[in-house]
Amino acid sequence: MRVVIADDNAFIREGLALMLSTFGHEVCAVLERGPDVLPALLKHRPDVAVLDVRLPPGFTDEGLRAAAAAREEIPGLPVLMLSQYVETAYAAELLANGASGVGYLLKDRVGRIEEFREAMDRVAAGGTAMDPEVVSQLMARRRAANVLDALSAREREVLALMAEGHGNGAIAGKLFIAETSVNKHVGNIFARLGLPAGTGDHRRVRAVLAYLSA
Repeated sequence: MRVVIADDNAFIREGLALMLSTFGHEVCAVLERGPDVLPALLKHRPDVAVLDVRLPPGFTDEGLRAAAAAREEIPGLPVLMLSQYVETAYAAELLANGASGVGYLLKDRVGRIEEFREAMDRVAAGGTAMDPEVVSQLMARRRAANVLDALSAREREVLALMAEGHGNGAIAGKLFIAETSVNKHVGNIFARLGLPAGTGDHRRVRAVLAYLSA
């Protein structure tokens, strides 16, 4: 897998580069500054970009802006954003800017190597990988707006785990219920969100995005 990395923290960006190289990935570019990100993404067209939300010189949303601009030029470019803190506005904006291949993790998750690798693989494959804390805060915001009223408590639990990127089998294990029950809940969620069976292969991703970015 070909990867572009951008982070203002030298320890994180060099550590990521070393880790990913060790696992057999090709690190195309390791960047520190926001203005360098878009040209590198357009040049290398990686399988996935791992970008800090806040980059020099402004430390605001340079990484996010570069990701959005790159996805305009390269539709579907998989992007995994990293952030030091939960920034729900940025997470919601990322979700709103694309229907697949997006992720948003707190930097603490990088140290959990297997979790990070799984998240990156899901994003590269066109799925989603949202940090559990980000999902929790996004869902709390939606709950305040009564968006969740149509879903049962169990369906909200299932959708939260879907948003993190887990498959039905993994969700069943985490909730200690049968996978057939998860399948039923997922079907109900699709129905409530108006996503019938004929809406394509990415219906699961569309359900998560439609819900979290509503």
